[in-house]
Amino acid sequence: MSQTAPKKAAQDRAHIFLIDTYIAWRTLRPFAIALGVVLTALLLERMLRLFDMLAMTGGPLDVVLELAASLVPFYLGLALPAAFFLAVFLTVARMGDENELDALLASGVSITRLSRPFFALSIVLMFLTLPLFGFIQPYTRYAFHAIMYAAQNAGWDAHVEPAAFVNVTKNIAVTADEVDLTGQELRGIFIRRKTKDGEEITTASEGRLQLAPDGKSLDLFLKKGQTVEDHAGKPPYVVGFQNFKSNFRFPSDVPPFRARGDSERELTLIELRNHLSDKVSVVPHRRLRSEFHARIARTLSLPLIPFLAIPLAMASKRRRRTSGIIVSALLMVGYHHILQLGESLADTGALPAIPAIWIPYALFAALCFWLFHSSRKRLGDNPVSRLVDWTEGGVAHVTDLVSRFRKGKPA
Repeated sequence: MSQTAPKKAAQDRAHIFLIDTYIAWRTLRPFAIALGVVLTALLLERMLRLFDMLAMTGGPLDVVLELAASLVPFYLGLALPAAFFLAVFLTVARMGDENELDALLASGVSITRLSRPFFALSIVLMFLTLPLFGFIQPYTRYAFHAIMYAAQNAGWDAHVEPAAFVNVTKNIAVTADEVDLTGQELRGIFIRRKTKDGEEITTASEGRLQLAPDGKSLDLFLKKGQTVEDHAGKPPYVVGFQNFKSNFRFPSDVPPFRARGDSERELTLIELRNHLSDKVSVVPHRRLRSEFHARIARTLSLPLIPFLAIPLAMASKRRRRTSGIIVSALLMVGYHHILQLGESLADTGALPAIPAIWIPYALFAALCFWLFHSSRKRLGDNPVSRLVDWTEGGVAHVTDLVSRFRKGKPA
């Protein structure tokens, strides 16, 4: 008897380990698929906007790809919680549909014990997102702004698309109807230059870009055109010309971008902590605090997801699954926006960072724990599922009344 008990306990542990491994592997596949789909959707939407933006400045295609690559860590931080929630929800729902949950519960395995693989995966993801939020995103955010700056401020350096405006400097915009393959011969030129008291418009039928004697800028030689000067308090002044050298030069090199650290979002967690200890900082301390606490709160939000997804997924066996996903999506999106609101209030100084960010986190955590605890008492039943049932019943009743009214039947 004394040898049988330890042997049985070892077998039980081996069986539980197999169950945990099975649930974990079954969760990873939908997680990978959902992560790929959500991340691709977010990137495609942003890439369309980048194409439109760079088309106005004549930016090349490889710039769009570089910008998209620098955005991957940012959108990965948004996609990870959504993909993990969908993976947990679908895994539990499918196990319920295939009666695996019923078999495991009937064998004496509790809901809390079945949930351990999901909690373990959430802890792993939490430790993966900590360097993502704390260190990778600040550097890639700065890289995105640096690439965008170079693309928007690039001079006319023989790589310009025709009929595209180029902001040569802050006050000068240039476009040409036709550009040859070398980028030096231009036709249908339009130049707009802002001055202190007005603007100066120059048009020409032809033009040529040549390297200036300093070897660092480009001179523009124009043919057959005119210049219109419009200054405040004076009538417009028009001058025609046959050959004309512009009185300003186009920079052939983009000025260096600013150093990293002018924004709190470009600072790592360690840098945020160090700046908070400094008496004088470029970024206000209230913004540093809100950014620091917001990153920690988002990292610690991942372990809460199983407490929300598991009870709603178990309730989907006897209800329509779409309703549970919609309610869960609304809860998670609402939580995300409330965190953003708290961060904004802390940035402006309307509220201290700790209550502005950690009160929404505490409320969301309490909601998740409450739902999970409620589902343990009665399988598949929780306050959210009852609310969904009540809402669906009310909608069905109203629909039935409208249908009867249209058919002329009494209610």
